[in-house]
Amino acid sequence: MPVIEAIETPIAIDGHSVRISTSVGIATGRGEGADAARLFQNADVALYRAKAAGRNTYCFYEAEMEPKIAGMACLEHDMQGVLKSGGLSLDYQPVILLATGNIVGFEVLMRWEHPIRGKVPPSEFIPIAEQSGMIVCLGEWALVEACREAASWPEHLRIAVNVSAVQFRQPGLEESVRRALASSGLPADRLELEITESVLVQDAQAVIASLRRLRAIGVRIALDDFGTGYSSLSYLRQFPFNKIKIDRAFVHDIDDPNTAAIVRAVVGLGERVGAAIAAEGVETEEQLNRVRQEGCTEVQGYLVSPPCMRWTRRR
Repeated sequence: MPVIEAIETPIAIDGHSVRISTSVGIATGRGEGADAARLFQNADVALYRAKAAGRNTYCFYEAEMEPKIAGMACLEHDMQGVLKSGGLSLDYQPVILLATGNIVGFEVLMRWEHPIRGKVPPSEFIPIAEQSGMIVCLGEWALVEACREAASWPEHLRIAVNVSAVQFRQPGLEESVRRALASSGLPADRLELEITESVLVQDAQAVIASLRRLRAIGVRIALDDFGTGYSSLSYLRQFPFNKIKIDRAFVHDIDDPNTAAIVRAVVGLGERVGAAIAAEGVETEEQLNRVRQEGCTEVQGYLVSPPCMRWTRRR
């Protein structure tokens, strides 16, 4: 498509060659009665299909496109102004230290209350935000709000914020962290950034260098969903994580001897590298007892507490 080819033409900026890619959604209308709003909506659906096809391409709207695609495209459109509309909020799920039973911190979970659809699950809107690139501004907002909230808590409590692979691909993440800490007054060692293996896969050396700089100012780094990727062990050799979080799938199946053996091995690795081991998704007393037996040091899940809008210190 000539438009895409023209936009993709390299641009020289400060001696560097920069390329811009684009995706195009196309909808056509016939006759004077064509509704402009409907055309824009159809174009959005086609644009979403173009992005799903790998980006840097174009797609024409077709009436038989799946309703699911249309719904996701509409969600992406609605997310454009979500920060201004005030539809986003943060919930906080407690993390418990097994040795004492005390709360040692909270994980931040983003929520979206849509004016028409109601509560949109993160499993639906987070992938859309990542695909569209909006996760960068949403993630920065969450970081600022979480640090501001945590600064009012007792000094022993930490706040954990998830960081997307998309945020690492864009410049400015380290500066965003510094600004959030400076504006809130939260000490760096009370902030924990949670990353998944997908963050490291894209450019492991550059990401690890960035993580080391963040660690140097005191920020804690946790490896989330451990065991669900392909190279977790190699990353543990390259970077000293403060915490390793065992994925809820392992906790759910911990009665299986092979699964229990994996959890036990992860605990051993954590002890060797000096990392805390947190079990996610603990929902029953049996699971709690098993992860305790296997040596996990921290837990979170609905058995302990569901996510809550704010944390209030008990008197």
